[in-house]
Amino acid sequence: MLKAKKKMGGFDIGIILVICFCCILTLKVEAQSQSVRLAPTEVETLKEIATQIGKQDWNFSVDPCSNDTNWATPKSVNLPLYNNTVICNCSYPDGYCHVVSIFLKGQDLAGVVPPSVAKLPYLKNVDFTRNYLSGTIPSEWASTKLEYVSITVNNLTGPIPGYLGNITTLIYMSLENNQFSGTVPPELGKLVNLNNLILNANNLTGELPVALTNLTKLTELRISMNNFTGRIPNFIQSWKQLKKLEIQASGLQGPIPSSISGLSNLAELRISDIDGGGSEFPPLSSMTNMNSLMLRSCNLSGSIPDYISAMTTLKILDLSFNRLEGNIPDNIGTLTNLQYLYLTSNLLHGSIPDWIKSRDSHYQIDVSYNNFSVNSEPASCRETLNLFKSFTAQDNSLFGECLNSYPCPKDRYSLHINCGGKATTVGGVDFEADTDLGGPAKFVPVRPMWGISTTGHFWDANPTSNDYIANNISILGMDNSELYTNARLSPLSLTYYARCLGNGNYTVRLHFSEIIIRDNRSFYSLGRRIFDVYIQEKLVWKDFDIEEKAQGVDRVVIKELKAVQVKDKTLLIRFKWSGKGTTASPKRGTYGPLISAISMDSEFKPPQESKNKVGIIVGASVGGSVLGLIFLILGILWWNDCFDSRTSREKALRGLDLQTGFFTFRQIKAATNNFDPKNKIGEGGFGSVYKGTLLDGTIIAVKQLSSKSKQGNREFVNEIGMISGLHHPNLVRLYGCCIESNQLLLVYEYMENNSLAHTLFGPEDGPLNMDWPTRQKICIGIARGLSFLHEESTLKIVHRDIKATNILLDRDLNPKISDFGLAKLDEEENTHISTRVAGTIGYMAPEYALWGYLTDKADVYSFGVVALEIVAGKNNMKYRPNQNFVCLVDWALVLQQKGNLMDLVDPRLGSQFSKEEAIRMVKVALLCTNSAPALRPTMSAVVRMLEGETAVHELIMDPSIYGDEMRLTAVRNQFDQIAQESSSGTQSRLRSSDSTWIGSSATAMSSDLYKVSSGSY
Repeated sequence: MLKAKKKMGGFDIGIILVICFCCILTLKVEAQSQSVRLAPTEVETLKEIATQIGKQDWNFSVDPCSNDTNWATPKSVNLPLYNNTVICNCSYPDGYCHVVSIFLKGQDLAGVVPPSVAKLPYLKNVDFTRNYLSGTIPSEWASTKLEYVSITVNNLTGPIPGYLGNITTLIYMSLENNQFSGTVPPELGKLVNLNNLILNANNLTGELPVALTNLTKLTELRISMNNFTGRIPNFIQSWKQLKKLEIQASGLQGPIPSSISGLSNLAELRISDIDGGGSEFPPLSSMTNMNSLMLRSCNLSGSIPDYISAMTTLKILDLSFNRLEGNIPDNIGTLTNLQYLYLTSNLLHGSIPDWIKSRDSHYQIDVSYNNFSVNSEPASCRETLNLFKSFTAQDNSLFGECLNSYPCPKDRYSLHINCGGKATTVGGVDFEADTDLGGPAKFVPVRPMWGISTTGHFWDANPTSNDYIANNISILGMDNSELYTNARLSPLSLTYYARCLGNGNYTVRLHFSEIIIRDNRSFYSLGRRIFDVYIQEKLVWKDFDIEEKAQGVDRVVIKELKAVQVKDKTLLIRFKWSGKGTTASPKRGTYGPLISAISMDSEFKPPQESKNKVGIIVGASVGGSVLGLIFLILGILWWNDCFDSRTSREKALRGLDLQTGFFTFRQIKAATNNFDPKNKIGEGGFGSVYKGTLLDGTIIAVKQLSSKSKQGNREFVNEIGMISGLHHPNLVRLYGCCIESNQLLLVYEYMENNSLAHTLFGPEDGPLNMDWPTRQKICIGIARGLSFLHEESTLKIVHRDIKATNILLDRDLNPKISDFGLAKLDEEENTHISTRVAGTIGYMAPEYALWGYLTDKADVYSFGVVALEIVAGKNNMKYRPNQNFVCLVDWALVLQQKGNLMDLVDPRLGSQFSKEEAIRMVKVALLCTNSAPALRPTMSAVVRMLEGETAVHELIMDPSIYGDEMRLTAVRNQFDQIAQESSSGTQSRLRSSDSTWIGSSATAMSSDLYKVSSGSY
């Protein structure tokens, strides 16, 4: 008994001692946790990172590892769009906390990927998803031990760095939705611990490196929306652990290799939009764990295999846009989890299975555009079953219950639809409402005239029916904004079906405006919407990009197609996404066709309706456009003689039918902070150029006409008149002008990367070092812009001053031609224009500089000079390798004769360029700078040659001829300068005492002229 008591007593004492010890230990740990702070070196590193990425709201007066709400507060790392979190681990034995994770999602950071990340030795996870970071991934990261890296939806450029392969600890890496170019580096094959590799939506090229077969732990691989070459490789069988494989519009060609059968762990397979050889259905019978299967636009033939029914967890099956035939297998109806079934646009026939007709509205099924027997039509319509054009009926339109039982009351000769919006009247034309919410698989008949067929759902998102109509909540400034407040969307295919039209030719106008993607320095601007447009089942616009064609967001572009033939009283307009562009910006599921309004008008006089109201309206509209053009031209011509006073200037400008806006001087002052010298970004022919920011956040460039400027009212109006009606991706966009009191201001889009001259001829350690693909893109872009001016624009225009300083570069280094102050209308009835010589020495064509003989070939010559500068990275007039050469062009001609054209290439490129493309560009440039205008190519021919579509016919010229022309041009320009200064009484150089200087200079130049003309110079 005593022994038992002692034992019990000992137990009690032990319990008490343990509790006391735990309490003391807890107090000690709490005390330590209160005193533990982030290591001082890491605090400094976080400050560096904040500077590098542009993070301004970190409060370093508070310990970054505290839970203080004034700093980055730890939150869930799974937040969908936004996260501002720094996570520390304070359990290390050195007594300090250390940063282990940085999550900065959706912060609109506009800096660079921070090199200082490498100074955080304990850092494992970095997530910079949805920002506006530029540049590339710094080489310092190669020394880190990172495990998780996501830089999804940013603005990174250049090749994917090979040194990323040194971060062998990486488990997850996503570089999706950037602008990476070049090939996938084989060094990534060293990332043997990698589970997830996501390279979607870049500009990657070449074949996939075999070294990637070393990534045997991969569970997810996504390489969609790129420009790879070659076939889908057989070595995909090396990734036995893959659960997700995505190859959509990657550039890779088919057929799908049979080796894919070895990927038995796949749960999600997406392959779409592959060209090349077709095949029958690939062997996927081992993939019984599949829950999402997409084989869309893969050129598949044959029948749908029965083994699909063994995929019991299958939720999504998309086999659209193939050549599959036969019946739909009945056993697919046993898949109780199957919620989405897309079989649109195949050759399926036979009867529609009863299980499809009996499924309730929770199942989305699309079997449109097939050849099923008419006698298998359902007895009633169902909103989530799309059977549009799915039968072998004569017009193959739709079964009678939904449409055909509504006969046409009479023929119509026009149709106008406000897509996704309410009924409205614009310019006397009534646009019908289109407010049905739509859905993944739906035909919406609007009895009896027209209907809408939609198919597809937004992958990687959780869309609702509201996601099939886009709504613009901002204030729109364009004309007829009620047509662009809403728009209809589709993730895959959208068809507008008009019926009851009188047979004949129609003009179709499609109204577009990008109202979802933004146009600012935020991740909302990093999306690329690309889709195809079909009219009457014919592809008319491929890879259509609204933002590009409209020159920005919330701006309008109207595409018109004439002579659209209606034979069976029906007209189909189809918009189809072919997997290109992006799908993650500004959020997951932002992609697919978007249309704002549709107009169809007959091109013939309707029977017994010769005074049809719509015809009058259309005629008035067309006539108004022509009159506006005439007034614009007359206004510019009238300006030359009558533009003297401020009142007449303002009245005349407001009388022009400009496609731009007018700004108040107060707005411009506020935007530029009262023309703060800190905002001055350059000096142009007019005067100073300032950067500004409007109240809505739009960044602008303001060109201010100086009272001392050599250019004046005439050039000012000329620039407004010329560029206001021009819209092209390679022409700078004019927002408007300000003409209050004595102010003459032009307001342009802001170009982040200054001019081509600044980039090419700036210091070698400058902010930009253009790689070859960028130079090639810039050269082709300039050529396309000039081709538009010369051959495609309603107004045929000769720019007259093409040079590197007049080529501006946007944030993506896309070139845009600017400065139209000297531009001339190219009067087509004249072979040339005789005019006062104006332009820049070194870029002017000889026939223009010498004789004032101006054609569009003068711009071709100037382009040739710029193209040589792009290749060489040198200024034409400032580069003289030795005293034997006048300029860069002179040197190029000598190298051409010697067969050493590669000596022209900028040494800064090293070996990282295409020799074939470089030689081609030089030869095209030399063709353009031919001394004979007739031997220069047109700009459209230049584009084709630069893109490799046509061969370049090389002409060898004598360098001495060019040198003589250059010297003669210089002499003539000196004469002109003296004459102008003398007539204007210029005091700075020509005082009365200078008459002797004028006479002696004239005598000397007369001698030079004689020497050049006689060939004895």
